Amino acid sequence: MRTVMRGGVYRALTVVAALTLVPVPVAAHADAAPGPAEGRLMGFRALAAVKEHLRALQLLADIHHGTRAAGTRGHEASRDYVAAKLRAAGYHVTVQPFEFPFYQERSTALMERVAPARKVYTPTPPDGSTLGEFATMSYSGRGDVIAALQNVDLVLPPGPAPSTSTSGCEAADFAGFTPGKIALLQRGTCTFHVKARNAQAAGAVAAIIFNEGQPGRTETPRGNLGEPVSIPVVGASFAVGQELATGATVHLKTDTISEVRTTSNVIADSPWGNPNKVVMSGAHLDSVLEGPGINDNGSGSAALLAVAEALGKIPTRNKLRFAWWSAEELGLLGSKFYVDHLSPARRSQIKLYLNYDMIASPNYAFKIYDGDDSDATGEPAGPPGSAEIEKLFEHYYDLLGQGHNGTDFDGRSDYGPFIAAGIASGGLFTGAEGIKTAQEAAMFGGTAGQPYDACYHKACDTTANINDRALALNTGAIAAAALIYAFKPILPGPAAATETAASSAATAIADPGAELRGRTKR
Repeated sequence: MRTVMRGGVYRALTVVAALTLVPVPVAAHADAAPGPAEGRLMGFRALAAVKEHLRALQLLADIHHGTRAAGTRGHEASRDYVAAKLRAAGYHVTVQPFEFPFYQERSTALMERVAPARKVYTPTPPDGSTLGEFATMSYSGRGDVIAALQNVDLVLPPGPAPSTSTSGCEAADFAGFTPGKIALLQRGTCTFHVKARNAQAAGAVAAIIFNEGQPGRTETPRGNLGEPVSIPVVGASFAVGQELATGATVHLKTDTISEVRTTSNVIADSPWGNPNKVVMSGAHLDSVLEGPGINDNGSGSAALLAVAEALGKIPTRNKLRFAWWSAEELGLLGSKFYVDHLSPARRSQIKLYLNYDMIASPNYAFKIYDGDDSDATGEPAGPPGSAEIEKLFEHYYDLLGQGHNGTDFDGRSDYGPFIAAGIASGGLFTGAEGIKTAQEAAMFGGTAGQPYDACYHKACDTTANINDRALALNTGAIAAAALIYAFKPILPGPAAATETAASSAATAIADPGAELRGRTKR
């Protein structure tokens, strides 16, 4: 095993040298982990492989209606592409299916009062670019109905804050409801889903849920029902609801797809390493419906794939596991499904998780997830071991003389379920729809006062929306982290201190000079 490990370290360093275009020092002791220097500098050779993968993802989107969203053929083709590359690289690949609620608003909805006098209400378009007097709720059913409204336990006028409506929250609210009518409901107390389901069960052909009228709760709610319903459901402003509550016949038309579909994660395990010490890295493979998602998150997916290909046939001390998640854009559904379906024993084998989501934003900043809450603002520190991961990435950028800053674990990407499970986590991010500060522009270049990615969640998120320098530096960081943790004797996490003490004691008994030699460079 020791001989194999020594050969594995040397081969790994050779791979990093190929990725980074520079010679790398070899650790004097065979069991010593590669250091950050082994993964440093821009990975311009790796960049060629990453860009090839990005072009492939763009092509797959182009031939499948411009998207790679979960539940579409574009995503399925992306999944198959990644899985095939990984199998060719020597990984044990698992395609993990799961069901999820798929939703798409295909065209702008229509709502008009046809009696007592015709009035057309201003819609909110599917892209949400403007907020109208009404908006189709996510997971609304499709339909075209003309029917009289029936009020359901409304509070008009609204009571003083913080009073709230309970309209439609209980089946009893629909006592006496006439099937075939449109239910007019009010926001408050229970979820939109509960109100819509109760209306559907009572025989309503559609539902309009308007706002409460309290300060800050008057505009059109852009609600999410959470799972498909079969009837059209829209949200409306308080003013519209108050007007309709006097009695009206309404024409309501929604053009949606709202159904349960199946999508898949791709999980790749190296055949090498200790299965009780899993080093896991992940990126989400799905885009939004509106575009091909090349920065978000083809960039993280392609970089992770290029690094995995380079390391696939290298024997390592710890087991490398790579994941490409689906349905991240719908609420981290793929990573949550994976973590939720791990047995306690399998979960305990994962010592750390590294997340790469949007790593090549055009107006980038080099952001590292704040594992130790050193900025003392926003979200708290990650699980034990997360601080060490943050410091590793800081050291990588420091070696390059490249500035960097922190970003909170705000729950917007796939580290979320791992943190909830107590697994040490970290990763990289170059910014999404947020605005670049003047301080960041001085540190990274680019334009202050503009989004990090102006094409975030848009059709223009194509291969033209990638910054090659950010992509290259971050690909090098991904390679460095994977290698360091692939060979590191003691991994981050709650048991690290105990494991370190035990390992040091055993080493001292077996060979008192080994630790010192392991720290020596030549």
